[in-house]
Amino acid sequence: MESQARNQTDQSKQIILVHGPIIIGAGPSGLATSACLSSRGVPSLILERSDSIASLWKSKTYDRLKLHLPKHFCRLPLLDFPEDFPKYPSKNEFLAYLESYASHFRIVPRFNANVQNASFDSSSGFWRVKTLDNTEYLSKWLVVATGENADPCFPEIPGIKKFSGGKIVHASEYKSGEEFRRKKVLVVGCGNSGMEISLDLVRHNASPHLVVRNTVHVLPREILGLSTFGIGMGLLKCLPLRLVDKFLLLMANLSLGNTDRLGLRRPKTGPLELKNVTGKSPVLDVGAMSLIRTGKIQIMEGVKEITKKGAKFMDGQEKDFDSIIFATGYKSNVPTWLQGSEYFTEEGMPRTPYPNGWRGGKGLYTVGFTRRGLLGTASDAVKIAGDIADQWCDDIMGPIKNMCTSPFVFFSNS
Repeated sequence: MESQARNQTDQSKQIILVHGPIIIGAGPSGLATSACLSSRGVPSLILERSDSIASLWKSKTYDRLKLHLPKHFCRLPLLDFPEDFPKYPSKNEFLAYLESYASHFRIVPRFNANVQNASFDSSSGFWRVKTLDNTEYLSKWLVVATGENADPCFPEIPGIKKFSGGKIVHASEYKSGEEFRRKKVLVVGCGNSGMEISLDLVRHNASPHLVVRNTVHVLPREILGLSTFGIGMGLLKCLPLRLVDKFLLLMANLSLGNTDRLGLRRPKTGPLELKNVTGKSPVLDVGAMSLIRTGKIQIMEGVKEITKKGAKFMDGQEKDFDSIIFATGYKSNVPTWLQGSEYFTEEGMPRTPYPNGWRGGKGLYTVGFTRRGLLGTASDAVKIAGDIADQWCDDIMGPIKNMCTSPFVFFSNS
């Protein structure tokens, strides 16, 4: 049942009481949380700024993208990938899985609902979420599911506005190497995206120069036909982390050789330990290393300055380029809209470290901020649903549930 009263003017504000959590973001994190809540009998409302689910996966990723981990490490709670999907699903296959996931759990987000701000009203005990269409949503619970990769991150490099040689794009805008065919391209950033974009550029007869600004662990995606990540997770059940790291590095050296000689210096901290401490993932090689060894992908030191036609590097070299691609990662956008919460840092990450960062107090929850990919998302979604369901079943919510089966009640505000 819904009760609705609206001011007829275009300037009216619509206030909606949500009988369940408000979830910000309809990516994998938001979908997983909504599904887990639904399985516990708790309704929810997802607010999504774009016009589709998983908009970042759909519109901000390159065409050749495949999941870096086997599909069983990337499943969302309560629903497996189809059996006929390959071991490493493609971008389009993963999107099809997410669409079927939303359909299976009857998840219908409110699209084009761009959150302007959200804050906790201590006088009422409700979260107040305002969207750009002049609508305000009220709920006892707020789930931040925008994740750690909401917006592109650009580094501050002197002279970047001088460049007139061609395109400057972020990896989120890169689709295929076709438009860079036979061009000399500077790729800034040697993470998984930078490596795969460089690989794709070579396959389209472009000449990529890959900037390595810091140390980096490169591991083979598979060891003896088995997922390197899977082997690491399995060994951690019976061996200390540092011993597992030593094993992985031994196998990496046997498979890939000494990467230091190629300009890819390894950190002193092991790959899994570094991931736990900083959240920085190792690069899983899918073919770029062989092209680096043959010189088809050239490794460059850090960029000192962007010039009119190219770049100057820390080692004194200067080269001209036709285009520049920044594979420099993403950042959280939480600080731009969440107000008055001390639970997030200035960088938009939970202050409480993993594995306890999913709960922030006052009905605030976070999912997709573990720096542990879809495995971390699935784990947090289950925890959040269980915690909210326990509250949902108490005496306070009983009268409301009996009064109304719809997740919304409408009010007007003149």
